[in-house]
Amino acid sequence: MHSVLVRVQNVFGFFTTVAFCIAISIALSVIVIPQVPSASLEFRNVQVYVMLYAMHGTCANGPDCLRVKGRPHYHSPKKEEYAHIKFDLHADLTSLFNWNTKQLFVWVMATYPSRVASEPPSQAIIWDTIVTSESQKNPSTPSTLYSYMTAPTKPPSKSKRSSKSKQAIESAPGLISLKNSKPKYQITDISGHLSATSNVTLNIGWNVQPWVGALTWTMREESSWARWMGIKGGASHVFDMPPLKVKGVNQEVVKGSGKPGKVAEASPIVK
Repeated sequence: MHSVLVRVQNVFGFFTTVAFCIAISIALSVIVIPQVPSASLEFRNVQVYVMLYAMHGTCANGPDCLRVKGRPHYHSPKKEEYAHIKFDLHADLTSLFNWNTKQLFVWVMATYPSRVASEPPSQAIIWDTIVTSESQKNPSTPSTLYSYMTAPTKPPSKSKRSSKSKQAIESAPGLISLKNSKPKYQITDISGHLSATSNVTLNIGWNVQPWVGALTWTMREESSWARWMGIKGGASHVFDMPPLKVKGVNQEVVKGSGKPGKVAEASPIVK
C-alpha cells in the first residue's frame, strides 16, 4: 500500500492527469483569439507547352504525326500537356499565429472543370511553403535560457526601442509577398490535355499546425466560427488556358495568355 512503487505510480498518474488538463486548456484557449486573414491573389501569365514528333519519317498532321508533351518529371513514362502559371500573391496571415501555433502550411491551388461534366472539378497545387512561428525559429534551450539569465540588463535607449519595435513589426510571421512568381509545380491532368481549358481560378489555402490540439484548415470568406473569420479575398479572377497551335515536326510550341511575363521585380518575401 505504501511501497515505493505504488507512490511512484501515484505521482506519475497525477502528473499525466495535470499535463492532459493543461494540454486541453491550451488547445481551447485559442478559440477566443480572433483570426482575420486576408490575401490578394492575381493571375499573371499561363503557358501551355506541346511537342511534336514524327513516326515512320512522315508527318503532315495525319495519323503518322503525334502531338505529345514533354515529361514534367524524368521518371514519368507518359508524355502529356502541362501548364506553367505565374501569379502575384500578397497575404497577411499574421492573425493565424498565436502562442499555440507551431507552423503554417500555405499553398496556391488551381481549380478547373473536369473533362467529364459529372465529375467534380480538378484541383492542382502550383506553389506551397511552410511558415514557422517565432518559437520554432528561435527555440528555447537550456543554453539560450542560461545566456539570457546571465546577460547584463541595461535599459535600452529610445532609438534602440524604436528600432526593435520596427523589427518586430517587419518580422511578424505570416506576411507573404510574391510578385510575378514562378510556380513550384506544373499543372498536369489525368486526361493528358489542358489546352483551351476554361474557367480556371487560383485560390490560396492553409493548414495551421498547433503545438497542442487539432489541425485547422482554410476558412473561406463566407464562413466563420466563433471569433474566427474566413479569409478576405484569396481568389483570382477566372481565366482560360490558351489553345495549342501546331506548327511543325520536332518543334515545341508555346502559347501564352494573360499579362506578359516579366522578370520578378523583387525576391519573394515569406515570413
